[in-house]
Amino acid sequence: MRSRRRPALLAVMGLTAGLLLSTPQPASAANLIKNPGFETAGTDGMPYCWAKSGWGDNDFSFTTTADAHSGTKAMKVELTRRVSGDRKALVTESTACAPVVTVGKQYDLGLWYKSTTPDTSLTLFRHDTTAGWQYWTDLKTLELAGAWTQASVRTPAVPAGTDRISWGVSVYGTGSATTDDYTMDQVADPVSQPVCTGTPAECANGRWDVLPTKNPVRSMHSVVLNNGKVLLIAGSGNSEEQFKAGTFTSAVYNPATGTYKVIPTPKDMFCAGHVQLQDGRVLVMSGNKGYPTADGTIGYQGYKDSYIFDPVSETYSKTNDMNDGHWYPSATALGNGDVISFGGLKEDSTGSVTAELWSDAEQQWLPTWKVNQTWSYWGLYPSMILMQDGRLFYSGSHTFGNNIPGTGSAIYDYNANTITQTPGLQKKDERDQSASVLLPPAQDQKVLTLGGGNIDSNPDANRLTDVIDLKTANPAYVAGPPIPQGTVDLGNGKVAQTGNQGKMYVSAVLLPDGKVLETGGALHNRADPVFESSIYDPASNTFDPVAADPQARGYHSSSFLLPDGRVMSTGDNPGNGTWNHNVSIYTPPYLLKGTRPSITSVIDTEWNYGDTQRITVDRPIAKAELIRPAAVTHSSDPNQRFVDLPLSVDGNNIDLNVTSNPNIAPPGWYMLFAVDAGGVPSVAKWVHLQGPQALSATDASAHVHSFADSLEGTVQEPGKKKTSQKVSPTVSGCDRHYGSINVCVPTAFPDEVKKTTAARCAWLKSNDYGRLKVNGKDDPLRLDRNKDGWACGKKDLTRR
Repeated sequence: MRSRRRPALLAVMGLTAGLLLSTPQPASAANLIKNPGFETAGTDGMPYCWAKSGWGDNDFSFTTTADAHSGTKAMKVELTRRVSGDRKALVTESTACAPVVTVGKQYDLGLWYKSTTPDTSLTLFRHDTTAGWQYWTDLKTLELAGAWTQASVRTPAVPAGTDRISWGVSVYGTGSATTDDYTMDQVADPVSQPVCTGTPAECANGRWDVLPTKNPVRSMHSVVLNNGKVLLIAGSGNSEEQFKAGTFTSAVYNPATGTYKVIPTPKDMFCAGHVQLQDGRVLVMSGNKGYPTADGTIGYQGYKDSYIFDPVSETYSKTNDMNDGHWYPSATALGNGDVISFGGLKEDSTGSVTAELWSDAEQQWLPTWKVNQTWSYWGLYPSMILMQDGRLFYSGSHTFGNNIPGTGSAIYDYNANTITQTPGLQKKDERDQSASVLLPPAQDQKVLTLGGGNIDSNPDANRLTDVIDLKTANPAYVAGPPIPQGTVDLGNGKVAQTGNQGKMYVSAVLLPDGKVLETGGALHNRADPVFESSIYDPASNTFDPVAADPQARGYHSSSFLLPDGRVMSTGDNPGNGTWNHNVSIYTPPYLLKGTRPSITSVIDTEWNYGDTQRITVDRPIAKAELIRPAAVTHSSDPNQRFVDLPLSVDGNNIDLNVTSNPNIAPPGWYMLFAVDAGGVPSVAKWVHLQGPQALSATDASAHVHSFADSLEGTVQEPGKKKTSQKVSPTVSGCDRHYGSINVCVPTAFPDEVKKTTAARCAWLKSNDYGRLKVNGKDDPLRLDRNKDGWACGKKDLTRR
C-alpha cells in the first residue's frame, strides 16, 4: 500500500457530505468488508485485506491489539509526534480486498472505535477505472472516546468511473485511534420515483415567471437577509438626475408577500461593496462620490464612507471611514469574521492600491498600518475567494476592461504578503464581467469561471469556462465545456447565436441540489442581451440547457437563490440609460417533482464549528448542506458557497457533522437545506454558525494539512508604497462626449459595426439611444460631422 500525500484539509473540516437515500439497511444486509474485525492474519504484520498508509513527518505505530470490541483483535494506529501528515489503516487497494461499488449508489459505513485524540477522520479513496486509485473524500470526524463507541456515516453517491473503494480511519494529531468491526452496506434505492407536477417541458427545464409587481428602485446590489427578505440597493441607480437631487434608495423585498418597502438610504451606494457580517447585519462599503464630467476628463469617484444595514430595524448606520475611496471594491468574509477588501476607484478617480480590513472584534475598519499591503491595484470588483487554508484566490473575474498584469488569476497569501500567479485562464483579457463561483461542495475547493468580454475593445463576449482545483500542489485552470448558446437581440429581434458568441454579465447561482444555474448576460458592452440559461453539474462537468429568462438581464442585473429553492433575477441597464424594473423568478426542475421533504425540527439553530447537530425530517433525504446567502452585484459574489454536512442516520433523525474549519464556512447565518434522492430540496431553515473562538480553542495547526504550498510560477512580494494607480476616465467603457451621464455610448463599437458614421448611428438608433448632445468641441467617434452639437442628425449621415 503506497503512502499518499493528502492535498486537502482533513476530516476535522468534515469534507464531503454523507448521504441518506432511504431508511437504514436491516442488520442482515451483506457486509462488503472482508476481515472486518482483523481476526485473520495477513502479511507485513497487518491483518488480511488491511494495509498501512499515510504521509508526512510524524512518528507512528500500527498495532494489532487484543483490546477488541468483539473477537480477539482490533487495530490501533498511534502518532507520538506530528509535524505534518497522517497515518491510517485502510482496506487494501486490490481486487481481492477493496469492495466493489456501483456508480450512483451510496453506502452506509460503520465501525466501533476508541480514540485519545480529536484529530481523526473517516477517510475514503476510490479506484478510477482510468486514473487508478486516488483520494476521494473525508466524512465523519470521530470524537474522543475512552470506551468502545459506534460510529456510522453515509457516503456520497459513487462518482462516475469508480468501480471499488477503500476506507479507514485517519489519525492526524498526536494520540491513537483503536478500531474494530467495520461494516459497509449498500443503501436501498428509493421506493418510488418522483412524479412530474408540471408540463413535460417544465419538468425538464424549469419555468420562469415575471412577477406582477415591479421592483420600485434601480437596484444593482442584492443581498439575501437572514430573515428571508432581500435587500435591494440602488443608491442613485446610475442616474445623474437622482444623484443631483440627492435621491438615494434601497428597498426590502419580502418573497412571502411579494411586497417591497422602500428604505431611506443615507448616501449614493451605487456600485458599493457589501457582505454579510457574522451577526447577520450587512456591511456596505464605499459607493459613488461623483459621476464623470460631461467631457469625460474626470471619471467616477469613490467615497470612504461605510455603513451597516440592520435587517431587524431595516435601517443604515454609519461606521468609521475606510482609508481610501473604493468605487467597485471587493468584499470577502474571512474565517475569523473579519472582512478584507481590495480595488476600486479613489476619490480622485485613480485606482486604489490600499487593502482594507474590517475587524470583527473591533467593529471598525483598521488603519492602513495595521493591514498587510501589496500596494497592487487589483482592479474593479476583483473576485477574491477564501481558500480552506485562509489564503485568497483571485479568480480572474473582474469588471471593466483588461485583467490585472500576470496570468489573470493568482493566489494571495495575506500572512506572507505574497502573490503567486496561477496559469491556465483562457483569454485573460476577455473575462470582463465573467462569473466565478466556488463549486459545490466547498470542501472540494474547485472554482468555475465562465463567460466574459472586454468593454474596451468590445468583441463578441465568449463562451469560455475554466475550472481550477485549489487542492492540487500547483493549481492551474483547465478548460471546461463551453456555455450553451441561446438567442441574442441585436436590435431587430431575437436570433440564434452563432460561431463563438457567448455572453458577459453572467450570473452564477449555487442550487441546493449541488448544481449551478448560469443565466442572463449580453453579447456586448451594455448592449445585445442574450437569452440563455443552463445548469452546470460539477460531478459530470457538463451544462444542461434549461428555460431562459424572458427578460433582458445584462449590465447591473443580478440573480440569487431564495430560501425556498427558487432563483430571483432583477435589473438590466443598457447603454441608452433605461432600466428594467421587471423581476423574474425561476422555478428549477427539482421543484416540479412532487412533494418536497421537510425539516420538521432543528434542535439548535446556534451551531459551533465541529458540532454534531441533530435535525428531524419527515421522510428520507439524500444530503444536507449549508448555503451562504447571496450578496451579489456585477456578476460577483465571492462569498457564495455550498458546504456539505456529512450525515449519520437513525430513521428520520439525522445527525449533521459540522466542519471544524471556519475557512470552509466563515461565521455567519446560513440556509440549511435537506435534499431527497431525486434532488428535491426542503425549504431552508436558518442556522447561525459561530465565530472565531473556534480558531483559538485548540491548536489549529494539527488540523491543517499542507497543499498548494510549493507553488510554481511568478511570486510577487509587496511593491513599493504608492498612493494609487492611474486609471483612464473611460474605465466604464463609455464615451462621455455624447449624451448625459446616464447614457453610455461605447468607446468601441462591436466588430460587426462598420467604422462609418452611418453604421454607428444606425447601431445607436437600433439600441434606442435617441438624440445625443455633443459635450464640448471634441467628436472622437465622428458622429457630428456637420458640427451642430448633435450626434447622428440627418446632415451628419449625408455629409461626406
